[in-house]
Amino acid sequence: MCLAVPGKIVKIKDRQIADVDYGSLMREVSLRLIPEAGVGDWVLVHAGFAIQVLDEGVAKETLSIFEELLQREEFECGKFE
Repeated sequence: MCLAVPGKIVKIKDRQIADVDYGSLMREVSLRLIPEAGVGDWVLVHAGFAIQVLDEGVAKETLSIFEELLQREEFECGKFE
């Protein structure tokens, strides 16, 4: 299963690399697929590449759903019921 995670761009280093904030984690992400993204934008990231600019509300809702899944006792890595 593949998973893309929303994060917020906090800094662009050279038009192709951005620092993206995931809340408790900061990572470098490539902007080669969406060069129009800018600081403050929420982006969907998969395998180190920003693949889509997201509406802030959609990004926060997605993160909330991820958090809810992680809190469920019956959640097991790789198994959804």
